[in-house]
Amino acid sequence: MTKLHYAPSSQISVPADIAMDAGVHKHIVPGGHGHAFEVQKGTSFRIVDLHGLQIVDMMAWVLPYPSSLEHLSMSYTRYSLNGSAPPAVGDYLVTNKQEPIFKLTADVCHTHDMTFMACNPAFYAEKGLVGHRSCAENIAEAMRPWGMRSYLEATAVDPFNVFQNTPDMTLKDLGCSRAGDYVEFEVLKDAVVGVSSCPYDVDGFGGGQATEVAVLTGLKPSR
Repeated sequence: MTKLHYAPSSQISVPADIAMDAGVHKHIVPGGHGHAFEVQKGTSFRIVDLHGLQIVDMMAWVLPYPSSLEHLSMSYTRYSLNGSAPPAVGDYLVTNKQEPIFKLTADVCHTHDMTFMACNPAFYAEKGLVGHRSCAENIAEAMRPWGMRSYLEATAVDPFNVFQNTPDMTLKDLGCSRAGDYVEFEVLKDAVVGVSSCPYDVDGFGGGQATEVAVLTGLKPSR
């Protein structure tokens, strides 16, 4: 098993702009690990890079999972947005039913990816890193309470790669977010969301260590 380098835990407070909102829930995702959570239509959620340079893979499935068969789709979103450029505030991420699931309501980094797959065991095995944690496994592990049985179920859904600068790496670093950068989405369909603090820590990527990210749920939608 390859040892994963990650930043130690830190005391993170809820950002001041939402600290007084009733019903806000905060979860710290350890570096290189995953988390899954349900979101309700009419609420919002936020993903925060706590230390900077940390990519977050995000997938989502419309409830009830798995019987609905509807999920967040990057190919349908690219079609809806008429290209592979990341969405702007006010744009929608859509499902494989070509229906909006999330509306991007706030974005501090403005750099995300909709073209790359989640890293997976074979990806690391090709690099000689057998046993390295991967985004596909992280999300499958987090989704186990909802009935996901294999990381191959996760790889069937291409992620929205928050804070990942591909394919435009010549313009900015691959990971270019700063500490405190965040994205926020309004929820348009009841869903379960899986996220992974990407464990890729090779060749100095992400500062050579996967770091914590925060997920805030139960927010009031930004208008």
